[in-house]
Amino acid sequence: MKCYEGSIISVNQKDEVFRYLVEDGGRIVYVGNKLPDQYAGAERVELGTRALIPSFVDSHQHFASFSTFQAGLNVMDAKSNREIAEMIRAFAGRSKSKTLICFGASPYSVEEGRLISRQELDEVCPDKEIMVVKYDGHACIVNSKLLEKMTDKVKDLRGYHPDTGEMNQEAFFKFSDYISSSLSLLELFSNMMDAVDFMASHGIGMVHTVSGVGFTMNLDITLEKLFAKSLTNGFQLRVFPQPMDIKVAKRRKMKRIGGCFESALDGCFGSHDAAMLEPYIDEIQGTGVLYYSDEKVIEFCKAANRAGLQIEMHAIGDKAFDQATRALKAALDDYPRKDHRHGIIHDCLPTPDGIRICKEYGIQMPVQSAFIGWKQEPDSYLESIMGKERCSRLNPIRTFRDNGIVVSFGSDAPCTSPDPIVWMDKAVNNANMNEAVTIQDALRMCTFNGYFTTFDEKERGSLEKGKVADMVLLSANPYEIPKEEISSLKVEKLFLAGKEYVSARRPVAKAVWNGVFNGSKAY
Repeated sequence: MKCYEGSIISVNQKDEVFRYLVEDGGRIVYVGNKLPDQYAGAERVELGTRALIPSFVDSHQHFASFSTFQAGLNVMDAKSNREIAEMIRAFAGRSKSKTLICFGASPYSVEEGRLISRQELDEVCPDKEIMVVKYDGHACIVNSKLLEKMTDKVKDLRGYHPDTGEMNQEAFFKFSDYISSSLSLLELFSNMMDAVDFMASHGIGMVHTVSGVGFTMNLDITLEKLFAKSLTNGFQLRVFPQPMDIKVAKRRKMKRIGGCFESALDGCFGSHDAAMLEPYIDEIQGTGVLYYSDEKVIEFCKAANRAGLQIEMHAIGDKAFDQATRALKAALDDYPRKDHRHGIIHDCLPTPDGIRICKEYGIQMPVQSAFIGWKQEPDSYLESIMGKERCSRLNPIRTFRDNGIVVSFGSDAPCTSPDPIVWMDKAVNNANMNEAVTIQDALRMCTFNGYFTTFDEKERGSLEKGKVADMVLLSANPYEIPKEEISSLKVEKLFLAGKEYVSARRPVAKAVWNGVFNGSKAY
């Protein structure tokens, strides 16, 4: 039994801050301002100027992909393609793998103002296959060795650009499939352990992962479910299978479906294929790509809703957002459900009509506040393709909140790093102050709302009596520091079920065995 004394930020319904929290056997047994005599003998932990909060949730990421890319080469901080090329040269020299993966290339954060090319990759890595994934996770650049291997499979697909080596849309998906199938399952399982440890260091105790792209027979879904069951340190995974076939979820006895890629309704701004109601204003113009007809999306939503599944779908452009809201509305009109918790992911450019549907039908939103002021996709680029007026309507988190819509924050990792301090900072210190929220709002979006999204709020998400003691020790009280200093907050410790976080790292064979036989239903 432990008694924490100091700033206990509960994130309960009233956003109360208490003086004491008592944990016993992994559960919170008391929260309040006057310590009962029965707990007077408990081991005392003085917080001082620090604060105790609920553990964070990453409400949208691609866990298998993040684990893979985290183990590869991250080039996000490179200032030029020359620097990226030299990083790749060194990486190729020290790696024993025949196929290399890099992540984070952006034409908007390097001095050349373009993506690195196939020819530049050939100069530094001619003998090994290499795929450099674009920062948005929806395109890549490949070298000639990999292109030659895949030409017959991709040459007739949309998004095939052999001259530059850039692959997007269906061509990109095909390359992703190949790269994923080249990984050994033991290697991927090991990478997942490291990824969990990384996220725990940022105070994250639960991840919502979208899976089911790039692996034969959707093996990543099975593997992530197995990995979730294998964890013994209290870390939680909730898996969304992405295919638009409800049988994929039903035969695995899963409760939810949807995500990105196969269940993405459009692309993204960085690849110029987010579906728009009005054309882009630059020289490329066009209105992006809407991957499916209304009939297809409505048919999927109706089937999933009638099957009792929770649905989430990717929508970035306003045209895709409207399609998502129409489809979910049609599904709920067809078969009403009071507590479905269906959601739309990203919601970058919503419409007033779509927002009204979300409010009326209780549709929740896993949003990426890290996209605000994003170095890899800066405001100057967004204005050049959309204009200032449309850009002023991007990521309207405060508008969502004011309409009573449940907003949770996620990283979309590997697109951005899973770091809830960044999420809060971007939401509170938004350059568009009309859409900035309070630190209380932002903390709730990083904690309670994320747990609510997957029906976990009765057990986790706030510091209240009876709940699991999943908690984060912050370096300072976020409610008491100037909002401009939120980015200086540090996660000092993560506690899961009352215990200080223990690394997920262990022998892979032992972890797999535990996943097969421990009977956990954490997924």
